[in-house]
Amino acid sequence: MTIPPISEWWSELSLDARVEVLGDTAPHLGEKAREEIRTITGAVVGIAEALSDDDLAYARSEARAEVDAADSD
Repeated sequence: MTIPPISEWWSELSLDARVEVLGDTAPHLGEKAREEIRTITGAVVGIAEALSDDDLAYARSEARAEVDAADSD
């Protein structure tokens, strides 16, 4: 099983799933994140799936950009 590229699903994740992706279990995906990725992409996302260092860097960068954009509003 391979997770689709993070750029295909990150922007559609709920806040809870995003927090889960970047939380204590990172780089492993929690149940909520796996289910949402399945729904968004149609991919089979297994329980042992983990994000690469590049995926985690992407997620952190996107989250930081969203925080910065909210702060400037």
